[in-house]
Amino acid sequence: MNYRLTQIPERTQQPRTAGLTMVMDKGLSINQAKDFLSVAGPHVDIVKLGFGTSFVTPNLREKLAVYAEANMPVYFGGTLFEAFLIRNQFDDYVEVCKDYGVSYIEVSDGSITIPHAEKCGYIEKLTQHATVLSEVGSKDAAHIIPPYKWIELMRAELEAGSSYVIAEAREAGNVGIYRGSGEVREGLVQEILTQIPAEKIIWEAPQKAQQLYFLELIGCNVNLGNIAPNEVLPLEAMRIGLRGDTFHLYLDKA
Repeated sequence: MNYRLTQIPERTQQPRTAGLTMVMDKGLSINQAKDFLSVAGPHVDIVKLGFGTSFVTPNLREKLAVYAEANMPVYFGGTLFEAFLIRNQFDDYVEVCKDYGVSYIEVSDGSITIPHAEKCGYIEKLTQHATVLSEVGSKDAAHIIPPYKWIELMRAELEAGSSYVIAEAREAGNVGIYRGSGEVREGLVQEILTQIPAEKIIWEAPQKAQQLYFLELIGCNVNLGNIAPNEVLPLEAMRIGLRGDTFHLYLDKA
């Protein structure tokens, strides 16, 4: 940090296993990626090339090289995995990830229906090639999954080999663990946490109010995902009590 302040909560240090910030890159240029890393790199742990943007990104290899040079793990959005799967191209997907040197892979079923035992089978296979993140929850707002089912799915996917389970919210933060308004489904979240370790969950939280909820509930080292590149520093400041929303959170009340 640039100067000394007391009563700052202790953040985990990179390379982190908890307190992760996962950023969604929806189309940064090569120069923008460089600029983003120069400012936010110390506070970012994983970058996701959102949904299927890697398919249409010009100079993809050059862009991935920028992240690789910064030792920044990158993965393709889960929607791309589903796009390959529904076309019966699972093996092609594995080869694409290998070819582009992608060391993280997301397994999701937010847009298609995959029998859960089959999904866990894909997780098991992919752990041989990469660090696997698996996403739980549907992108269909009408598909409401009861809390016990979230727990059952998350537990099974962790047992299958996922390093983390991602709680679905979409890029807008209005499905899955959130209501259409963006409000947190608090009962769902708190029930999940009775059975699944917080350090194994990445909560997609693109909105500031959502980030604040999880910081207050779990603490400064909660894993948060789908953060916009220009929101990394504001989030990091909020994590440690240097934003109005969390200003009093860590101060000695005495």
